[in-house]
Amino acid sequence: MADEPRDDAAETERHRRGLRFRKRDDYAVELFREAQAHLGDVARVDRILLELGKFYNPLVHGPIVDLATRRRIVELLQASRTDEARGLLDERLALYARMEGTGREEG
Repeated sequence: MADEPRDDAAETERHRRGLRFRKRDDYAVELFREAQAHLGDVARVDRILLELGKFYNPLVHGPIVDLATRRRIVELLQASRTDEARGLLDERLALYARMEGTGREEG
């Protein structure tokens, strides 16, 4: 009987971690959308990509946006190649969305 409260506590803690993780997932998608909406502001996009680099994507065994991709997107934006930068953002978002299993595609 003494084990039951521990099981309840463990289950509650696991559930809470899942909720926090889901909230973090939503935050990453919001960051992607913000970056896509402000491609004309290179500094802002760079900061957003830096933030996305702090989140882990197990599908790619690394950050949601790795340093090389971040640099490439910033270079493209600085060269006014917005469509190519948007394409790279879309690719990273697609990888991330696949991890979430949302099944939603926007275009």
